Amino acid sequence: SCDREFEPWAVDHVCPRCGPVAGAIEVLYDYRALSGRLGPTAFADTRRISLWRYESLLPLSAEYAVPLRAGWTPLYPCPSLAAELGLSAVWLKDDTLNPTASCKDRGTAVTIAAARMLERDALVCASTGNAATSTAGFCAAAGIPCYIFVPQSAPRAKVAQLLAFGAVVFAVDGTYGDAYDLAMQAADRFGWYNRSDGQNPMVVEGNKTAAFEVWEELHRDLPDVAVVAAGDGSVVAGIAKGFQELVKVGLAERVPQVYGVQAHGASAVAHAFSRHQGGKPILPAEEGADTVADSIRVGKPQDVVRAVRAVAETGGGFVTVTDDEIVSASQELARRTGVFAEPSGAAPYAGLLRLLRDGAIPPGARVTLFITGSGLKDPEGALRGLSEPAVIPPRLEAVAEALG
Repeated sequence: SCDREFEPWAVDHVCPRCGPVAGAIEVLYDYRALSGRLGPTAFADTRRISLWRYESLLPLSAEYAVPLRAGWTPLYPCPSLAAELGLSAVWLKDDTLNPTASCKDRGTAVTIAAARMLERDALVCASTGNAATSTAGFCAAAGIPCYIFVPQSAPRAKVAQLLAFGAVVFAVDGTYGDAYDLAMQAADRFGWYNRSDGQNPMVVEGNKTAAFEVWEELHRDLPDVAVVAAGDGSVVAGIAKGFQELVKVGLAERVPQVYGVQAHGASAVAHAFSRHQGGKPILPAEEGADTVADSIRVGKPQDVVRAVRAVAETGGGFVTVTDDEIVSASQELARRTGVFAEPSGAAPYAGLLRLLRDGAIPPGARVTLFITGSGLKDPEGALRGLSEPAVIPPRLEAVAEALG
């Protein structure tokens, strides 16, 4: 917030003057120099099939990367869905196929590479679940100890991943905000390198690579609209930054409108955006959080300032949806596209439907939905409202009877 500049790697986390939330640091590049060096095939020419194909737009060398492959996930066209919605095209950016089954692996891949470069000996992460499992998995691959703080309400499937990866896990009897605050105190006391959203600028640098991939997968073109779920705000901020950087280096001519999607019961970033649009301060941004979509169940978003500003710069906005809309979207998305998303991962589809109803997206637009987490991460959330399978005896006649 103070616009202070630092030399590269002079500060690990947030601005010491502004502190947490207000002091999120952004990595800047010499875009003019890069624009003269990056041609249309520069990324493809690396022949890498991970986010490290974008090393020229990342703050450190791929030599520090761990073996797990983050990024370069598929972009699926959904022509029948687009036709039904009156859109020219709908694509799903399927980040459920990252190593730990969520988009959080992008931010973690760059953060842990930074930790290795800086010779830091342990990582800490506070998370509702996905960033934590990502940190645990990548630390396991790197042979680095990690300490995880999650709210006690974190889905068991995500906790199972944490324990399987060998992380030291603290399930905090409180909210995600409580877990986050405790993790910050522990990081300061024990000197752990912090991967938590809003704390480490490397997270956004990894997140932005999803936008670069969309540009390549659309044959060096961009959609008109991008829709992304938002909790802390780091993912939507990173994707918006990625689109903006493509324009800054001359690889794209325009930035898509980026829309963040939040649950009605956990919409602190959306409310902060509304204040910002009305000329009021973004902060403070803290309120209650209650939603079936655990990955965006955030009442005290740590990257709210960056998220609000980045989305506003694209001409997009934020939209809120109900839990019923989110659960319905998860089920419909699976049936219609074959992509099984956890509730927060399906929130962009629910958000798209709401934006279309509100007239925010014009007919004929081309839209990319970022699917951020697998339904296997939170099966209980995804199963809400679904019927049980038919139980039958092992006889063919029973199959015929069940079919009616």
